[in-house]
Amino acid sequence: MEQLTTLDAGFLEAEDSDPHVSLAIGGLVVLEGPPPDYATLVSTLGARISACRRFGQKLQVHPLDLAPPRWVPDPDFDMGHHVRRVALPHPGGDTELFGFVADQMARRLDRDRPLWHIWVIEGLSQDRWAMLVKVHHCVGDGIATSHLFTGLCDESGASGEGVTSFVDNIRGSRETHSGILHFGLDTLNPANWAAELWNTSTAVGAAALRAARGTVELSAGLLRPSTPTSLNGPMSAMRRYSSAKVALADVNQICQAFGVTLNDVALAALTEAYRGMLDRRGEHPRPETLRTLVPVSTRGGDAVRVTDNRVSVMLPYLPVEEENPVRRLRLVHSRLNRTKSTGQHQAGSAFVSAANHLPFPLTAWAVRLLTRLPQQNVTTLATNVPGPSQSLHILGRNVLDVLPVPPIALQLRTGVAMLSYAGSLSFGILADYDTMPDVDEFAHSIEAAVARLVGAAKRRQNVSERAERRRLSLIVSG
Repeated sequence: MEQLTTLDAGFLEAEDSDPHVSLAIGGLVVLEGPPPDYATLVSTLGARISACRRFGQKLQVHPLDLAPPRWVPDPDFDMGHHVRRVALPHPGGDTELFGFVADQMARRLDRDRPLWHIWVIEGLSQDRWAMLVKVHHCVGDGIATSHLFTGLCDESGASGEGVTSFVDNIRGSRETHSGILHFGLDTLNPANWAAELWNTSTAVGAAALRAARGTVELSAGLLRPSTPTSLNGPMSAMRRYSSAKVALADVNQICQAFGVTLNDVALAALTEAYRGMLDRRGEHPRPETLRTLVPVSTRGGDAVRVTDNRVSVMLPYLPVEEENPVRRLRLVHSRLNRTKSTGQHQAGSAFVSAANHLPFPLTAWAVRLLTRLPQQNVTTLATNVPGPSQSLHILGRNVLDVLPVPPIALQLRTGVAMLSYAGSLSFGILADYDTMPDVDEFAHSIEAAVARLVGAAKRRQNVSERAERRRLSLIVSG
């Protein structure tokens, strides 16, 4: 039996604070047809799912939250409760598929059973079928659930070892944890001891200073209201879902042309889409309009296959006020760099670690109280998870697309998740039904924003090439 961490249990408390919230993470997997025989599919998925014990466990809670919930085996586990078969209405296009996803993500998972569900979706147009995989956030974060998905694929078998791992791209797996300092006296020379003690004390001081600065930044962000917009407020019981898709080759071209990261490009495109949406609503975007909750993985390489949540947060303002696409991209890059330098995610990690040592009733009641309060400090959620780099297969069927579905809560009426897969970067948008009737237009705006940046990158490259040719010509003629 395993107890939930304070962070894992916090997602349950946040869900309990609002009857219109379902805090589950989703993944929509679109495959080539025809779909396999349903009985074969269920038996194959059942064998692969059994490799993750969490899929066979349910929650055991304590009265009045006197102790953390814990995972216990479900003695009545039945795959029939978790894998269901549905058919879309005609014509089976994206409208019908995304409508089904939105309806299912709005519903809460049954806490009396293991907290996951898979829908096998038939009736798609263009000889396709799909699976919607839904897992409660208390089970794991985006990286953990992405790993669970790869365990369903043919290349992974039961262990997931066969897939070229997206985990290799996770920054946290390549770095020493900021909260852990490795110290060992590997030599008998006392002079070396003194040097190592000095280096360690310096590192401790620098880490403490950065965490202190990050605490100030996070506190200010949570206490200082953003410019009020229609993106904050109470949510209804219904959702809308849509997606955008761009080529990773285009994103890489932008990165090379302007010296930015993939995450910078994705957030710049997202910023343009929000700017257009606010303009259509007559809400003038200002510098403090779009404070965004950006989760940051703290998962190290030794915890890749651990099923839990290991995240911290950053709270940057995205430059929704900037009209020029290139200047907007540069502002995103500089603001994210500044946010990283202030130590916000180190402060968040330290806070989560400290919370694990506090009495659970205190943290549970505090989370429940805070999540019930109205908030205008954070406007939206944007999360990015690196996915498998090569094409995958399930029962011999090629996986065409993997589209992420983020949760929304805490009066954030919109959320966007980004996931890379086999040469593409997909954006999954989940929104409150009443808040974003133009969700499809919002998705198209993301694709258009990337296309504009690709055009700017090509123009910049052409100018550089002409300048280089002139330089070489002058050298030759001189």
